[in-house]
Amino acid sequence: MCLAIPGKVVEIRDNLAIVDYGGVRREARIDFIRELKVGDYVIVHTGFAIEKMDEEAAKRSIEAWDELLSSDEPHILED
Repeated sequence: MCLAIPGKVVEIRDNLAIVDYGGVRREARIDFIRELKVGDYVIVHTGFAIEKMDEEAAKRSIEAWDELLSSDEPHILED
């Protein structure tokens, strides 16, 4: 199972982007995404940006993750 958290593109150099995940920055290849620009949100899998997300959808997803991670309740992910 793979869980994807949207990240914000903060820098682009050739086919490489720096993606920010709430203060944690990681490099991602952007070979599969056309017309990507700084400020866009992406989903990254195994070091490659595989999907560009709408900003509102990305923010809703990030808020849901923040809520889940800040909860004191244990969470079990099921298929």
